[in-house]
Amino acid sequence: MSFRARLSIFFLVIAIVPMAPLTFVLFGLIANVERGKADAGVEARRDTAMNLEERARAAAARGARAVGQDVRLATALQRGRTAEANRRAEALLRPLGLKRIVIGPERGLPKVDVGSRSAVFPVRQPLKDVRGRSFGTLTVSAEGPKAYARSVKRLTGLDVVVRRGGRVLAATSPEVRTAKLPLAGGDVEAGGQAYRVATFTAQGFPGAGLTVGLLVPSEPTSEDIRRAQLVAGAILLIFFVLALALAVLVSRSLQRQIAAFLEAARRLGAGDFSARVPTAGHDEFAELGTEFNRMSAQLEQRLEDLRAEQARLAGARRRIGEAVGSNLDRDALLKIVLGTAVDGAGATGGRAALQDAAGEAPRKVAEAGRLGGLQAALSTAEADALRSEAPAEAHRDRVSALAYPLRTVKGDATVTGFVSVARAERPFTESERDLFADLALQAAGALENVGLHETVERQAVTDELTGLANRRRFQETLGTELERSRRFGGSVALVMLDIDDFGRFNKSHGLATGDAVLREVGRIVRDSSREVDTPTRYGGEELAMVLPETDIEGAYNAAERVRREIETLRMSLPGGADLRLTASFGVATYPDFASDEHELIEAADTALREAKRGGKNRTVRASSGLLS
Repeated sequence: MSFRARLSIFFLVIAIVPMAPLTFVLFGLIANVERGKADAGVEARRDTAMNLEERARAAAARGARAVGQDVRLATALQRGRTAEANRRAEALLRPLGLKRIVIGPERGLPKVDVGSRSAVFPVRQPLKDVRGRSFGTLTVSAEGPKAYARSVKRLTGLDVVVRRGGRVLAATSPEVRTAKLPLAGGDVEAGGQAYRVATFTAQGFPGAGLTVGLLVPSEPTSEDIRRAQLVAGAILLIFFVLALALAVLVSRSLQRQIAAFLEAARRLGAGDFSARVPTAGHDEFAELGTEFNRMSAQLEQRLEDLRAEQARLAGARRRIGEAVGSNLDRDALLKIVLGTAVDGAGATGGRAALQDAAGEAPRKVAEAGRLGGLQAALSTAEADALRSEAPAEAHRDRVSALAYPLRTVKGDATVTGFVSVARAERPFTESERDLFADLALQAAGALENVGLHETVERQAVTDELTGLANRRRFQETLGTELERSRRFGGSVALVMLDIDDFGRFNKSHGLATGDAVLREVGRIVRDSSREVDTPTRYGGEELAMVLPETDIEGAYNAAERVRREIETLRMSLPGGADLRLTASFGVATYPDFASDEHELIEAADTALREAKRGGKNRTVRASSGLLS
């Protein structure tokens, strides 16, 4: 059978036969993908609706705090004046942006219920007297169903239905008011229109849960599926036509080339190495293979060309070694060097290790190639190199290994690790040993650059005396955490602390004692911080702590722990006397007490000054002006 006939059969089997099942599977995948995209879009918009619910609850929570701190309302409740309590609650609705206030009776207190009965997304909190005893339950809502539905539609573009039990509280269009909302989402029909729906249940006022549904017409999804399938069908058809045309062109082209290939093979057999033709099978290409067999006697000349190519490759690898000399990633640098060393030295495999600290065992960083059967020779060469601090070569069980100690190229030339390679059967040549040593030397210089870079980078953001973050790092971290809070919610706390009477005893006992005090207080602050916190020397004897995801009470408790640790600290002075320390603290949180980092620093600093004025050795929370 000719080559052209075999190519035609191959095309029929490979291109045409799988086309039908491929089309069927592809169309099914398109339908599933489009439906999945539609469902994902609805689910994403449901998350938006749920975020709006959380915002409504957050607004209700702020309103509840204000209501709970209202003195006139609390007085009316505790004196049993129901009418006065309801009037006061009614008066609080508009100023606080609330929709409904409900206070449940307890121990004979009057019941208060003002505002819209259809209000949604309430929050509850206990009412407590000055002794901290609960005397009622406050339920507050800051959102109405219609306003909420409009907000969701504005942000998502979808129709919204809000139900309480069997009653529709709000709907963004008349067509969707009659839609039955399944708890798990799915397909529904309303007003003669099919919809995809996503629902979620929200907690309402006592005894009445809420169901919120987001509906998107199903028809656009079906249209998207048809359009995508048409595009896929057109692409498959074009592919089929192009493949057929290509097969015809290739078969004709190859048929014409066969005569030229046969002539080239004859030239190669005569010693003309300018042509290259592959051989396979028993067709026309087999004739070319017969001619190629005649060139075996002339391979020696071609081997010389290969040796020249190997020398060129070795030069390229040297340039690679020089290029990676400025790399600042230790492990990645050694992986590149090791891979180049294995290739350049013609080794079967190799490995590299580093010492993290003087006296410690080397830590394996990278492996390259195959190490099976090479371990014994590698271990011997590595041990010799570390012991002698010089290049070493070992031969065991017909395996040759080279090891080179990595040392600093400046200072005391300390050994920091090693690079080693090995292979079986054949010892390394002089040129291979030189190339290996050259790469290892360049790697050592690059590793030293890495260490210098890390030291400079660490010093740029660290206070030298206390080991805490410096003012620059503080500003960067605080800005980053506030931006994260703005985007994803949550709070950021800032604790400012100042060592009490530091200037007085610093002047009395000397600057060295003052530095020792700052170091000890800095140690306490650092040990008391979480991994995510940023303890900072803000300036002079003033320190700070940035606490991500921490509310005002959490920040207060953290400050109190540090304050008590400092209070119990005892430092010995020259002469045997003990030095006792105290510190004052101010805490504030974003977004409760500030809208940006400058206001947050000012709020915490103001609280710190209040702690100083209040007698020192205490922690003061930032004040928003509300009654507590």
